[in-house]
Parts: sequence; C-alpha cells; structure tokens
Amino acid sequence: MAAKIKKGDRVQILAGRDKGKRGEVLAVNPSEERALVQGVNLVKRHRKPQGMNQPGGIQEKEAPIHLSNLALIDPKSDKPTRVGFKLLDDGKKVRVAKPSGEVLDA
Repeated sequence: MAAKIKKGDRVQILAGRDKGKRGEVLAVNPSEERALVQGVNLVKRHRKPQGMNQPGGIQEKEAPIHLSNLALIDPKSDKPTRVGFKLLDDGKKVRVAKPSGEVLDA
C-alpha cells in the first residue's frame, strides 16, 4: 500500500492530548503504522549520564503517534485534508489533496 504520510510532511493531530497541534513528520514506521512528529506527543525520559559529553537528567523527546491520528495539511487551503492518489500523464503516481486536487508530491 502506498504511503499517504511521508517524512517531511506537515501534519495536524486529530486526536489525543495534542489535538489541533501541527508539526513536521520526522520519521515514519510503516510496519507499526506510527510516525514521529516534531514537538508533538512529548514524553519525559530519565537518563543516566553517558560519559563526559552526555549529561544525565530528565529529557523530553517525541514519542510515536498512530497514523490514523494524523491528517496532512493541504498547501492550498492550509487545512487538514484526506489524501488520494493520481497517475500523471508520464505514468508517475502522486499524492493529491482530496478537496482542492492539489498535488502534494513535488
């Protein structure tokens, strides 16, 4: 199945404690259907010092969020949108925003 959300996409959170927030996708794990979104779903981790260059303490980092809780941002309307696919004349398959028909892949 083709990926509707890819690394580098701008997405909005649809559900959970961070509902309504927006961020950029840092990584996608298709086998687990989860993605890391910058500045969203932050969790605190207690870390031991790892030598001189890595201090210990409480660090915040992004936790994976399920793909069903993410919606791509339409570049034309700047609103969350569903994603469809379309074949171009040259045979290339691209992602398309459903409401506006805007091509999401460069």
